[in-house]
Amino acid sequence: MNTKLGWKIWLSGVLIAAPLGFAQAGESGWYLGGSVGSAAVTVNIDDQIPDAPDFDEDDFAWKIFGGYNFGITPVFDLGVEAGYVNMGKPAGVIEDVSVELDPTGWNIFGVVGFDIGPVGIFGKVGYLYWDVEGAVDGISVGSTDGSDIGYGLGLRMNLSAVEIRGEYEVYDVDDVDDLSMWSLGLAYHFN
Repeated sequence: MNTKLGWKIWLSGVLIAAPLGFAQAGESGWYLGGSVGSAAVTVNIDDQIPDAPDFDEDDFAWKIFGGYNFGITPVFDLGVEAGYVNMGKPAGVIEDVSVELDPTGWNIFGVVGFDIGPVGIFGKVGYLYWDVEGAVDGISVGSTDGSDIGYGLGLRMNLSAVEIRGEYEVYDVDDVDDLSMWSLGLAYHFN
């Protein structure tokens, strides 16, 4: 058999079968997943301690999530996603005082996605119901909580029922200059 002809047949088969195997993103259905990454926390504490530097630290972070995708077309979808996020325990030293924060939260997002073949992008907007516990020099100083707007952007690759996703989320928490998370994860679609 001619080598060029063999490659043409193989490539034709891949191009025909690819949309069938990667059409998962535009379909309706439930999904579950998890991600790991890095969270950043920046707080201007100049109001509490004059001339003090910002608390600007990051730490290992993780999250679990689940949602439902309302497949509109094979390339466009809308969804709802909820999850739990643990942003680690960023710690630093400010004015010779050791400070540690423990931010966690529950979130809910509306998600919009656009796919071209197996690759897609998505955006989301919603709320984070957060809780932060704090410690100074290893002694707990209590916790505070609230809810604020969150949003994010991501890139995904669908491999049949498994989705690989990378995303960046920002939470617009009052009195916090930056609370954000980069992550890489997997989701499984139950279609």
